[in-house]
Amino acid sequence: MSPTPAAPVPAAPVPADRPLRWGVLATGKIAGSFARDLALLDDHEVVAAGSRDVERARAFVAEHGSADARGYGSYEELAADPEVDVVYVASPHGRHLEDATLCLDAGKAVLCEKALTLDAASGRRLVEHARERGLFLAEAMWMRTNPVIREVQRLVGDGALGELGEVRAELGFVADPDVARLWEPELGASALLDIGIYPLTFAHLLLGQPHTVAAAGALHERGFDVAGGATLVHDGCGDRGVEPVSSLAWTQLAQSDNTASVAGTEGRIEIGRRFHHPTSFTLVRGDDAETIDVPVIGRGYAHEAVEVAACLRAGRTESDLLPLDATVQLQELMDTILEQVGVRTRA
Repeated sequence: MSPTPAAPVPAAPVPADRPLRWGVLATGKIAGSFARDLALLDDHEVVAAGSRDVERARAFVAEHGSADARGYGSYEELAADPEVDVVYVASPHGRHLEDATLCLDAGKAVLCEKALTLDAASGRRLVEHARERGLFLAEAMWMRTNPVIREVQRLVGDGALGELGEVRAELGFVADPDVARLWEPELGASALLDIGIYPLTFAHLLLGQPHTVAAAGALHERGFDVAGGATLVHDGCGDRGVEPVSSLAWTQLAQSDNTASVAGTEGRIEIGRRFHHPTSFTLVRGDDAETIDVPVIGRGYAHEAVEVAACLRAGRTESDLLPLDATVQLQELMDTILEQVGVRTRA
């Protein structure tokens, strides 16, 4: 009987006197967007990339990597690279559990694209695995680290809108029929997991976990969801004894207006189109409306990288801005919604 391999020793804090060295697992569109934002930061660099096609990996590091960056033809080789501090997992979410586990087993810190996994059970399993090994893990929900969203949170927390009563958010686009991850069940195709997660996260950030969920949606003939909406009731009765409600929608079939708002007794905040990576918002009180601009680096991916670096340099294995417990709560909520919509099985 073979001996059980020893668990990797958690990495020491990343020194502050050198760049954070990133490995990129999967080299599709989202990986390129992330790498372009990394290039705007002085203390980050892509030192390796892994793809099932070694030429794609080499082309990726030629465009985005450091001078001596390596391109690998397998994810296993990437995870084993001793120069990589943290792996950005950019594969379709149907592969996230397998790919993130591979990296954790190799002793690597992991920033994994959303949705973290296909369901709450596998999400909890991945979180427990990272905690058992003492390794950093976070879901790459870049909206949570966006400076605009954080300022909205601050204002709401400071009572700028009075007692909250309503959150509204919706996100939609027409999905390219050639993008396999959006249409192939074995890759985890789901409008909720791909884009509905943003309205849900926005409501969760401001109102917390709901106690009541009423959802409906449309299914593709192959059984996955392509559009949906939900009304959520949250805890938090104020002086009026009425709980706040969020109204959310998502679709990969139509160009919706992609806006969000949060309203209270003293005013409201409106966030314009593509609310999940905004650069400004409008604060409305009575007849007065003030548009507030907040500096954002690049498209906004850089801010999650900055947060990961701060954690790794401080030796922290979890992020306050990308909290794992909240990630699992959102997965539990998405499980409930998918069941109500009629999605019974997933890849």
